[in-house]
Amino acid sequence: MGSVSTISRQHCRRSQEEDSQRYRVYASFCGRNHAPNVNMSNWISCFNPSSNSWHRVASIPGLLENHVLKRFAMVGIGDWIYVIGGRHCLKYVAGEAGGSSVHEKELGVLGNVQKYNVVTNKWCKCKPLKTPRFNFACTVADGKIYVAGGQTAVGSAEGTSSTEVYDPSLDEWKSLPNMNTMRYKCAGVTWQGKIHVVGGFAKSGHCDTLGPYIMERSSADVYDPKLDKWDVVTRMWELDVPPYQIVNVDGNLFSSGDCLNAWKGHIEAYDGRLKIWNVVDGSMSPISTSDTAESNWPPTERMYCTMAPIGTKLYFLAGYRMPGENSRCRNEVHVFDTAANGGGWTCFEPIEEEGEKELCSHCCALKMMDS
Repeated sequence: MGSVSTISRQHCRRSQEEDSQRYRVYASFCGRNHAPNVNMSNWISCFNPSSNSWHRVASIPGLLENHVLKRFAMVGIGDWIYVIGGRHCLKYVAGEAGGSSVHEKELGVLGNVQKYNVVTNKWCKCKPLKTPRFNFACTVADGKIYVAGGQTAVGSAEGTSSTEVYDPSLDEWKSLPNMNTMRYKCAGVTWQGKIHVVGGFAKSGHCDTLGPYIMERSSADVYDPKLDKWDVVTRMWELDVPPYQIVNVDGNLFSSGDCLNAWKGHIEAYDGRLKIWNVVDGSMSPISTSDTAESNWPPTERMYCTMAPIGTKLYFLAGYRMPGENSRCRNEVHVFDTAANGGGWTCFEPIEEEGEKELCSHCCALKMMDS
């Protein structure tokens, strides 16, 4: 029986490995540094785990040259990637002639929604958000897209409590009841059949005065689609700094960073009974914990870090600015298996490319269907 059980486990692991190879991870970037005749506007890149390769698949349409979309949501459903809302800005070069100092000018908040088909390479416009927003929570549940909170005006340090849901089959956004809390830079995740909007810069939605944004930061607003009702869960995020990403893997919640540092040096798992985040054994990794060049040798600066769940694994995409006169980026992908006896970390061979880039939204993963 023992040998049969071992063979069964090995077969299951091979099946999971083969299944994970059918996924692709998509991320949106914009140019970080100025170069002659180079448009810094957004593009979408695809990482293929089966070949350890990156390639650009599309540019986000509707943006003028050097216009950039940031702090939007990007989620995947079926063959489609949805690009939702965001902060619109212009990148420009200031200073002496021939200078390369890049600045940004705020242009506004967008409610635009577009979707990209990864099979046909076609973009389509969708119904816009009822409330334009950026820095908001977004998650998918039962084939629908939920958005909550965020900022509705540039230069404002106040979030919103408004929420809405998108039905792709109807191309329709529907307003939902407001959360109990106004939040921005909050994390959205579907867990135990409910929509969780965790942490963020927040204050009670029933308070008429601004700030301080402290007491509500550790809480979460939780929406029950069956009851059409939001409830507050206290102490779901103990840190005063908002979370960066929270993802659900087989019913377990994982986090790896906050808004100050997208990678804290380890992965944490949420204990819903005790309402605490525990460090996952063996989750220390070779991803740099610093966003500056001072602590690394040779001096490299981490430009981005984001994660995507695929099966039982967490795929971490990280990019580093390489030292030297010529601008170059080193892309790294590290994979952590959250399953018991999963084997810990595996790393893909780093890939270098010309130019520097900036991550504009969290990444998302899509499973490629059989042709």
